[in-house]
Amino acid sequence: MQPLASDAGTVEDYVAGVLAGDRAILARAITLIESQSPLHEDKAQEVLQRLLPHTGKAKRVGITGSPGVGKSTVTGALIRAYRDRGLRVGVLAVDPTSPFSGGALLGDRVRMQEHATDPGVYIRSMASRGHLGGLAWATPQALRILDAAGFDVLLVETVGVGQAEVEIASLADSTLVVVAPGMGDSIQAAKAGILEVADVFVVNKSDRPGAQEAVRDLRSMLAMAKYEKGDWKPPIVKTAASAGDGIADLVAAVDARWAWLAESGHRDRLCLARAREEVAAIAVAELRLRLGGLPGEARLEELASLVAAGELDPYTAADALITT
Repeated sequence: MQPLASDAGTVEDYVAGVLAGDRAILARAITLIESQSPLHEDKAQEVLQRLLPHTGKAKRVGITGSPGVGKSTVTGALIRAYRDRGLRVGVLAVDPTSPFSGGALLGDRVRMQEHATDPGVYIRSMASRGHLGGLAWATPQALRILDAAGFDVLLVETVGVGQAEVEIASLADSTLVVVAPGMGDSIQAAKAGILEVADVFVVNKSDRPGAQEAVRDLRSMLAMAKYEKGDWKPPIVKTAASAGDGIADLVAAVDARWAWLAESGHRDRLCLARAREEVAAIAVAELRLRLGGLPGEARLEELASLVAAGELDPYTAADALITT
């Protein structure tokens, strides 16, 4: 559970501060919704409800890929590109949870220090807290807060744990899957399911040997996919993000994706699917909380013992747990 050092602010303080883009209030608001504390739950929900009418304008870009491919460097280069356009950029860097502090382990903000003093950029590291899918459970709510604060582009960089981080596809308007030559990422793409996740493939570190082979492998796998007329076909962009090479092409590819979403009407379907996933996730989380009390734990233990002994099948046990 994320500790909340001070929560003296009222709901009105939070709402006014977020809408004004106050960085200190932004930080506290995200901590509030991360805390998972019953003491702050009602306030967090009311803050989000009050901010909801001010959301829906920001464009969301998810950045995912295996560790070491340069996701943070690509993110930093995109920040620079969007700031050159005069756009305000919010960044959520979701890191693995530290087993010692319970906080974010890698702290990707360290790699984005050049933007730390830019008032048009807000960077927040969030710990995944064991949540599967490469994201923190509070990521959708944190994005709403940054959206309400007036950021034009929201970048979400996921944990980088490999095959589990497909959840970003339901959260972002455009998902960038970053691979690097010589790391086997392109060969593993189909196996990991990222062909379905990627809206744009980024072959980063393209100044290294093997970059063209990585592009070729991705093209071969994309050639096996079936697309209907008018479907979005993921482009492959080569970058060397540390030097800024290829970033203009990457931004152009993301622009093309946004234009397609608007013209095809797919953005509305994407928002509906996103809302469906979020409602279901919150309902499941609430069910787990309700089962977490002593009566629920005792009942779960009893049913698990029957399943382990072969006296009850898990489906019947699950039904019994839910209806308890």
